[in-house]
Amino acid sequence: MSETLEIYRLCRKKYAGELLVSGLANRWNREGQKVIYCASSRSLASLELLVHRSMIIPGESYVILVISIQEPDHVIMNISLPELPENWRSIGAFGTLQKTGAQWYDSQASLALRIPSIVIPEEYNYIIHTEHPTYLTHVSILRREDYFWDSR
Repeated sequence: MSETLEIYRLCRKKYAGELLVSGLANRWNREGQKVIYCASSRSLASLELLVHRSMIIPGESYVILVISIQEPDHVIMNISLPELPENWRSIGAFGTLQKTGAQWYDSQASLALRIPSIVIPEEYNYIIHTEHPTYLTHVSILRREDYFWDSR
């Protein structure tokens, strides 16, 4: 039996049927690069959505996608804090990080990239390369969990 890693993606329920990608540019990818951003925990996924989306849509239902990556030691590349520029958490580093992620994507060096969270650098996010040759055989949704936003 192969080893698996569980990671988490928080999304609106209407988009939780499958792993969808927009291809929009983000901190670690350029326009047209189809990646899925996930977090190492449910709480980090929640925090990332709050910070980067600025607001949660009232009345919408949300779901945590529990995603499995098979054989993580062989298909995940890690970027550690010492490898990042000193200003990596600032808007000024956006272009540098996007270039790093774009090079990773174009090289198809790995199925996923493990990166420190901007919000909590001691925790990690994962970027899944949906056009990597191992994507269909190594990535799957294990389950969908209803998610409750505390209205306070």
